[in-house]
Amino acid sequence: MYEKDDPRSGLATAARPDSGAAIAPAQYLDLWETPVVRAQNVILVHTDARDGDDLDNGTLDGELAIVVTDASPAFTVLTGEGTTRITEPGLVVVPPGASRISVHGDGPLVRLVEATEPAWRERVANADAYAEDHPRVRLLERWPEPAEPRVRCYPLSEVPDDPKRFGRIFRTRSFMVNFLPPQEGPRDPHRLSPHHHDDFEQLSLAVQGEYVHHIRTPWLPDRTAWREDEHVRIGSPSVTIIPPPTVHTSEASSPGVNQLIDIFSPPRLDFSEKPGWVLNADDYPMP
Repeated sequence: MYEKDDPRSGLATAARPDSGAAIAPAQYLDLWETPVVRAQNVILVHTDARDGDDLDNGTLDGELAIVVTDASPAFTVLTGEGTTRITEPGLVVVPPGASRISVHGDGPLVRLVEATEPAWRERVANADAYAEDHPRVRLLERWPEPAEPRVRCYPLSEVPDDPKRFGRIFRTRSFMVNFLPPQEGPRDPHRLSPHHHDDFEQLSLAVQGEYVHHIRTPWLPDRTAWREDEHVRIGSPSVTIIPPPTVHTSEASSPGVNQLIDIFSPPRLDFSEKPGWVLNADDYPMP
């Protein structure tokens, strides 16, 4: 489904017998209105942080990932092992245990925790959507541990864009985060990239601009479960949770700067198997 010059065109989607399970609806979530939301395996926390804020992450059983954008403030991560100051965009990974964030400015911060973390699980706005596990989404099994537990920082400034690679991708034991390049103006409507995933959700986090998410639900044998195509326009900050195996593509629509960050849990094996695509692969081994 990708154009031949798209770096994703070399990714093959496995052909599997269909399970016949119900396909979940897509979710379009305004993060101003619902700052704590979840997918099957991950909870996303959007904070409109202010200078001097002290953000308590709790005592986590799994790692915490912090998505830092151009608009994010500087901050300091405090753990039992010490402090780490963050001053530029990228991904920050905090090991399990207790941690806090001391904020040095105004702007958005996005935190990712595993959906099984009880203190955060109780706060999500869309809990009803996951009252039961979605049968088509593979449950999280953590990938292997890094060599040592410490705060890790992956600044985007150290990784230039490369047209041979799809975005700038980092992974942890539980998450994969892909910083897609900012796009000036609307996307060319003749060059969209509809595709589907067999068994994992995609969280498309809009951090700048506006997008139209085009989503088509496959026709399974049960006609009563068919849905009309969706073409939903949503601004930023927002997150769209795209269920498998819907066919989907996202179209930037603002005349200004548009940027998406894609999030997956567990990490994607297909991206991980592409040489050079996962930029911190040396820290986080594959299963």
